[in-house]
Amino acid sequence: MAEFDPRRFSFRIAPRALAGGGALMALFVAWKFTDTTAAPSAPPLAPEAVAALQHAAFTQAAAQPGWSRAENVPVKVLRGETLEEAVLRAGVAPEEARQAVAVLGQAMDTVHIKAGMAFDAAIARPRAERGPARLIGLSMRTGPATAITLSRSFDGALRLRALEEEIKEEVTVADGEIRGSLYESASKLGATPEIVSQVAKLFAHKIDFREMQAGDDFKLVFDRKVTESGRTVEVGDLEYAELKGVKFYRFERPGGGVEYFDENGKNIKGFLLRTPIDGARMTSRFGLRRHPVLGYARAHQGVDFGAGHGTPILAAGDGVVVRASRWGGYGNYVQIRHSGGWETGYAHVSRYAKGIRPGARVRQGQVVAYVGSTGLSTGPHLHYEVWQRGRRVNPVGAKVPQGTVLAGAELAQFRAQKERIQRLLANGGQEPSRQLASAD
Repeated sequence: MAEFDPRRFSFRIAPRALAGGGALMALFVAWKFTDTTAAPSAPPLAPEAVAALQHAAFTQAAAQPGWSRAENVPVKVLRGETLEEAVLRAGVAPEEARQAVAVLGQAMDTVHIKAGMAFDAAIARPRAERGPARLIGLSMRTGPATAITLSRSFDGALRLRALEEEIKEEVTVADGEIRGSLYESASKLGATPEIVSQVAKLFAHKIDFREMQAGDDFKLVFDRKVTESGRTVEVGDLEYAELKGVKFYRFERPGGGVEYFDENGKNIKGFLLRTPIDGARMTSRFGLRRHPVLGYARAHQGVDFGAGHGTPILAAGDGVVVRASRWGGYGNYVQIRHSGGWETGYAHVSRYAKGIRPGARVRQGQVVAYVGSTGLSTGPHLHYEVWQRGRRVNPVGAKVPQGTVLAGAELAQFRAQKERIQRLLANGGQEPSRQLASAD
């Protein structure tokens, strides 16, 4: 079991037996009386400085006679367990567990607790290896930047303290290589699942993520709120993303709305998604084929994507739902009308997403249904169709309109934003008047 180390950030504070209190007092006395030449008007120590002295005292203190050095015991509350019972599992005496919960009750609800709540107990075991351990301290996180701790003072009492870290806003430049998955690699540099998911959607038009390999470079620039210890509290906007040399910049258009553009100011979205399912494989192409259920050859007026039952289906483009109902051999079917006489269809779905009904407006990439096997189908898959002015066309070869290209004043503003991102990347995340984080 790992030895309890009070030099760690204060969320894991716990003194090493009563000797810690004595050492703290000795440090305080030494600080108070050693320098007799100091000006009598010197300001008192700030709480942070006192805490630092306390940490040093705990670190330097010897173990209490008869007890081992304090060690850290991580505990999680089990289903149907009380907080007192969870503290008992750290190995301490029932009386000490009751005392700890009573003190914690001054700062939190110790009755209505949820299974899975975690805390760290610092305990000292008797050297004779008989009897329960001594509770030296307890630390429990109550929020992304807050915690409460119990620490045993020199008189043997458990003292309660609420701790709160400062939260700062920063721009994070995550510059790294794929090691494992993009999610694992980006997470180590401060990215959250939401950021990685947004990146995956941005690059769905350009990159097959199954072809990503170890060593592939990636760069992300995003805003976040972070604690002093480096814990991400909240993630803001994804400003820039680069994978395998493909680059996308966030740009807020003066008329409203946020979109992502490539280096030349071209909207990355395109008019329709090439694949309305993330990571799906094409199993049947457009054209004449032998129908797997009917058994004879007939025109296949769409493309099929193999995917597991319940896989989300995405709207290929912005538009209005014109059908969300059963339609013959297509089973449950969704049809979306886009601008310029274009429509898309999604067949054999198991169910519709919440709010998907005729007349509902949808955005590109929005989940509209889930993969199923309704209608004439031999297994779960998506039959995807593209219509142009009432006629089905091959989704693979259809010449759909391209995305918007910035020009004039908008292009000038975009270039200014692009230059700012390039400076951040070149300087490892440094930007005037803001402290930024960067990682290798």
